[in-house]
Parts: sequence; structure tokens; C-alpha cells
Amino acid sequence: MELLDNLALGFGAALTFENLLFAFIGCLLGTLIGVLPGIGPVATIAMLLPVTYGLPPLAALIMLAGIFYGAQYGGSTTAILVNLPGESSSVVTVIDGHQMALKGRAGPALAAAGLGSFFAGTVATLVVAAFAPPLTEIALSFGPAEYFSLMLVGLIGAVVLASGSLLKALAMIVLGLLLGLVGTDINSGVARYTFDIPELTDGISFVVVAMGVFGYAEIIHNLSQPEENRAIVQGKVSGIMPTRQDVKSMVPAMLRGTALGSALGILPGGGALLSAFAAYTIEKKTRLRPGEVPFGQGNIRGVAAPESANNAGAQTSFIPLLTLGIPPNAVMALMVGAMTIHGIQPGPQVMSSNPELFWGLIASMWIGNLMLVVLNLPLIGLWVKLLAVPYRWLFPAIVLFCAIGVYSVNNNSFDIWMVALFGLIGYIFIKLGCEPAPLLLGFILGPMMEEFLRRALLISRGDWSVFVSRPISATLLLIAVLLLIVVLLPSIRKKRQEAFVED
Repeated sequence: MELLDNLALGFGAALTFENLLFAFIGCLLGTLIGVLPGIGPVATIAMLLPVTYGLPPLAALIMLAGIFYGAQYGGSTTAILVNLPGESSSVVTVIDGHQMALKGRAGPALAAAGLGSFFAGTVATLVVAAFAPPLTEIALSFGPAEYFSLMLVGLIGAVVLASGSLLKALAMIVLGLLLGLVGTDINSGVARYTFDIPELTDGISFVVVAMGVFGYAEIIHNLSQPEENRAIVQGKVSGIMPTRQDVKSMVPAMLRGTALGSALGILPGGGALLSAFAAYTIEKKTRLRPGEVPFGQGNIRGVAAPESANNAGAQTSFIPLLTLGIPPNAVMALMVGAMTIHGIQPGPQVMSSNPELFWGLIASMWIGNLMLVVLNLPLIGLWVKLLAVPYRWLFPAIVLFCAIGVYSVNNNSFDIWMVALFGLIGYIFIKLGCEPAPLLLGFILGPMMEEFLRRALLISRGDWSVFVSRPISATLLLIAVLLLIVVLLPSIRKKRQEAFVED
């Protein structure tokens, strides 16, 4: 009963005209920055922080939260239509989403992304409302050793993401880890692998790598083909909404993705991103039904599961922020800044000292998700119509938007040249038959893994047994070893390769 009373208080606060208006502005901005590659919620929220000075605290937080989970929706649009992840958590959606679009099923793919995100958002809002305090206790039991082991499991799981050669998948992960090392050493402050190029001292931007190996590489590959052989989506659209068979496949995938995203979202270090990769890995391990499209060739489960997971992860990442005042990722760190601007001290006392703000923000998440579905589902027809634009006009527009997006992140023209370089590298990957998704996961997790490894060893005074003496860490390492054995066993490897052969 207390939960219902709290939610009633929250909806009462969130359903005022002013708060609804700012929720709508946040969701609309979030969708737009998700669709436009390169800008991202972190840069947008950072730019809008000064604007929130003049707003009431709840309206400011509702708008910033709308931008965050709106970007998770919008990021899938360009991932599906033009093979370009608008958001880091949309990297996995590219794999099957773009293949669906190539087969004329862009509409069902976009609908699966939107409906999966709404369902996950609704469930995650209830999870945040009901289980915030106990779930935070679980998150607190994770130390540096546990985080390192969790990320190791994630990397080994990424091998499952890549179709074809196991050796190529491992090579891509290692390359991603090495690229992640470029920049300034977090402990000593010494520049490494920068080749005395000042622009590399802050490391290589994720936006640069993602746009290069996905977006620019795809454009170069298409332009290198005769016009009739180009892998483009134009004019091949069979239907806008999913079929009954699609819905049957989607629902279990959405449930699995939502459960996983809700659990992983509370952990620091990119809950939405890890959730999307983990959800896709689990779907690929789930048996294909007779007649179902293989993964990597346009399976709708490969869109519904990661999109559900990343949206659930995005919303449950509010749990440590609201209950402990601990930001689990960069966006939540900016939310802490917004709360501090308004004289609110993030932490457990917010629930008792400012219940209207606490429960109003939670209620606004569901309202925001409803707004996003109402905004995005009618737009599916519009996005699909964009595919009728001739490719000779479409590709320069994509290149231009990418260049603007990359430049806007650091206001640095060097990044534009870096995207071009990674575009050529991505084209080489296409020619060699290498999947870029594991490279991106290695690139993102590499610096975090190094940081947690060093932190764990500093705390244990260089004792490596800390990773096996702590129960949660030891269990995660055991899972990593079992995953590695399963992937490397010859009989399993043969079945894995058969699964990617077209019928």
C-alpha cells in the first residue's frame, strides 16, 4: 500500500502542465540526438545544464532524464536504417536491425525497437519504484575485483557476437582493448601510444571509432560496388508493423532483455551498454525455431532483446543515484550536478526529505516512455520514406551529419580526419570478413577493466588472489572460464560455424 501511495504522490507531481511540457521537450531532444550520430546525451545534457538554473528542480531533472532515455530510443533509428549506431548502446542493434532493413523490413525492425523499449521502460520504472533500496545493497557488494571479473565475462561473451572465424573475433576484441589504451595513463598521468600527437592525449573518442567502422566503412563499401549490387535499403519496404509471427518471436526476447537490463543497469560502468551486449549474447545462445532467420541475417529477436535491455538498463541506472547519491555513469554524474545546482544533496535522505522530487522523477519515467512511443511509432513511416532518397544524395548527407556530430563533441577538426581513417580500417574489416561489434566492446570495456584491475591490486597490495578469494568475483571468473571452454570445444565450434551458414 505504501508503494501505491508513493506512486500516487509521484504521478500527482509529474502530471502538472509544466512538468509534462519539460518531459516532452526532454523526450523530443533525446530522440533527435539519438537519431543524429555523434552528439550523444552526455554532450547535450552538459550543454543544457546552465539552462536548468531557472527551472524548478523536478522540471529540470525530468527534462534531463527524458533526454537520457530518449537517446536510447533514437539511437536505434540510424542503426537500423543506415547501419550507423546513433548511441553506443545501439551498436548491437546494427547487426540484425540493418539486415532486416536490407530485406525490406525496416518498419517491423523500428517497431520492435520502439515497443521493446516501451515495455522495458515500464517494467524498469516499477523495478526502480519497488526495489531501489534492496537492489542498491547488491550493487554495493561489488568492488573493483568483481567489476573486473564481470567485464571479463562480457568480453568473452562478445566472441559469441561475431559470426564466422573465432580467431578473427578474438583478434577484434584484442584490437579494441589496445585502441582503448591510447591516451593518458589514469594512474601516472603519462601519455602512452600517442606518437607525440597532442590530440591523442585524451584517447580516441568512441564516437570516432563507431562512426568510422560502421557508418563510413559501409559508405565506402557501397560506393566500391556497381550500383545494382549495393547493400542499400531504398524502395524495398514490405510493411510497417510486425507480423503475428514477429510478435511471437519478440515477446520472449523482450522479457529476457528487460530482466537482464534491469539487473545490469544498477552496476556502474555503462549498464545500458553492457545490458545490450549481454542480451544479444543470450539470444544467440537460445535455440532457433524451425524456419527462423539466423542471427546476423535479420532476426527480429536481435533487435527486440538489446533494445529492451538498453532501455531497462538506462532507467535502473537511476537507482544508485537516487538511493545512494552514487552516479553509475557519465550521464548520472551530470544529473548529480543538476541536483547540486538546485541545492539538493543526492543520497538516501532525498527519499525522506524531498519525496515529491524522488517519486515525481520515477513517475515521469513511465510518462516519458509513453510519450516516446507516441512520438516514435507514427514517425516509423517518415523514417522509412527517407529511404526513398537516392543514394547519391543520401550518402553525402550521412557523411556531413557524421562530420558535424564528431566535430561538436570536442570542437576538434582532428576527429573528422580520424573518422575517415577508421572508415578505411572498417572497409578493410568488411573485405576480411571481420565483425566490428566485438572491437567496439573491447574498446569501451578496456579502459574500465584496466582501472578496476589496478584498483583491485592497489587495495590488495599486489595480491592477485583477490580475484578468486572474493565469492562474487570467483563465480564470475568461473563463468568466464566455462564460456571460454564451451566456445573453444571443437564440436561446439563446428556447430557455431554451421549456425552462421545460410540455408
